Formats: sequence, structure tokens, C-alpha cells
Amino acid sequence: MQSSYETWLWEQRGQRCVENLKKNGFDAHWVADTQAGTDLILSIIEPYQSFGFGGSDSVRRLGLVEHLSARGKTVFDHWQPNLSPQDTLAIRKSQLTCDCFFCSANAISLTGEIVNVDGAGNRTSAMAFGPCRVIIVAGMNKVADDLAGALQRVRQVAGPMRAKSLNMKTPCAETGICTDCHSPQRICRITTILHRQPVLTPTSVVLINEALGF
Repeated sequence: MQSSYETWLWEQRGQRCVENLKKNGFDAHWVADTQAGTDLILSIIEPYQSFGFGGSDSVRRLGLVEHLSARGKTVFDHWQPNLSPQDTLAIRKSQLTCDCFFCSANAISLTGEIVNVDGAGNRTSAMAFGPCRVIIVAGMNKVADDLAGALQRVRQVAGPMRAKSLNMKTPCAETGICTDCHSPQRICRITTILHRQPVLTPTSVVLINEALGF
């Protein structure tokens, strides 16, 4: 459980991060909790009909798949159970051209850069170009002091924890330490940094004052 002091500190850091994200062209918002995040996002996405979801625990904590499905929207979610490899691939490709794509970030710097690392590249591709809008949902646990710290967080925290959660046979999933491996199951293969909002992809960042995901 967060102490009131940690909540206060995260709020101060979050507001500073949002300010710098806005300077870098992003439509950035800080909210106090997941419910406020859900309410804000549902107001942003009202005009859209089709939605893609990257592999994100953070986004799913907000219940957006259920909200949108209940409203009769088209949802491209490759985390559905019992999908064939061919179905999963088709859904991931559909995410590239949907109206609105949801994902999280592996790290966000206080200076306003967004860092992501992928294995297949469907998430990093959709974040950069294709959908009419991208919405990035992230908890304050993913905020680092600067770009170097954000890249370090990916190697030291996000990468090992994600590999462990997927039961990958990689050194980091065994030891918790990144060795820049050549494992066939390595998940860190493509790194993208959004220094500024992509020219053709309006991007909203919803920063939530809670710990979400890896």
C-alpha cells in the first residue's frame, strides 16, 4: 500500500512528466487512480469504432476491453483465449489500422520521452504509424528521471519481469539480470523511443498515480 508521502511524491513527478510530454507534442494527462483513467479514456475515444489492444496488463486493469465490447465496438485483442497462431497474427495486423490503439510503455522519462521494447514489433509499429489515435496508459512506477534511466529501467526491470511472466527460457528470466542474450526466446528485439509525438499519429498519454504492470 502506498503511503501518503509516496502518493504525494508520485503526483509531483507525474505532473512534471505530463508537462514535459505536452512540450513534446503529446496529449498528456495525469490522473489519481484507475477509475479516473477509465473515465477520461472513455471520453476521449467516443468518436471511434474499432480498437486494438497491445499486450498490456496496465490497459486491461482499466477494463477497457469489457467496456468497449459492451458498447458494440470492434475490438482487436490477441490476448483472447484459444486463438490459433494464424488468428493471432491476423488480429495483430488489424491493430495497425484500427481507429484507436491501446498500449502501455515500458518506461517514460520525466523529460518527456517514451521508451518501448518489443519482440515481434506489432506494438511499436502501431504506436508510430497506422491507427487514427494511440492511447498509452502507464503507472507512475514506469517513470524514470531521464532517457538514460528509462532505457536502464527496460533492461533492469521491465524486460526481466516480462520474460519471467511469459515463462521464457532466457537468462534474465532465470537471474533477473539482462545479459543482452542471443536466446531464441529473447523478447527484447526492437527498441523505439518517441522523442516527440509522431507526425501522423495523435498520441494521448494517461499517467496514473498507481503502480501498474511491469
